[in-house]
Amino acid sequence: METQTRLGNRYERIYTQLQELLPKSRDIVAHMATAAALLHHKMPHYFWTGFYLLKHELLVVGPYQGPVACQVLAGPEGVCWAGVHRKETIVVPDVHRFPGHVACDSRSNSEIVVPLFREGGSVWAVLDVDSIRLDAFSEVDAAWLEKITRLLTPEP
Repeated sequence: METQTRLGNRYERIYTQLQELLPKSRDIVAHMATAAALLHHKMPHYFWTGFYLLKHELLVVGPYQGPVACQVLAGPEGVCWAGVHRKETIVVPDVHRFPGHVACDSRSNSEIVVPLFREGGSVWAVLDVDSIRLDAFSEVDAAWLEKITRLLTPEP
């Protein structure tokens, strides 16, 4: 397992890359696709990396990397919906112990969900990352993913 310092350094490099890449487009979907690809391919403990967008009271899959995803999460169950309702990052060490967990892929064992906010504070999407490892995500992951998602703000 990677040390917390090395993990933070890896996230710092990804953050710097995104700061350089994202201004090349003003399109939020392009930004999400770039972030998902970069995170997925640079973080060895990631199994599925992507976004769910809040549309018409459903969470609809957006840009992602990894195996086929659930296309729609109707809620109110699941880690992604918990992130929306609580308006906070949710770290789940063992998804099989999370009440109401929605299993899009049975190989996933731990998960982190980070809500994305509009300027007024409403949630418009979530970043969802799964790992095949149990207890794969730490406070370092949470802090850096929150910082990274702040780069992804839709135009008003």
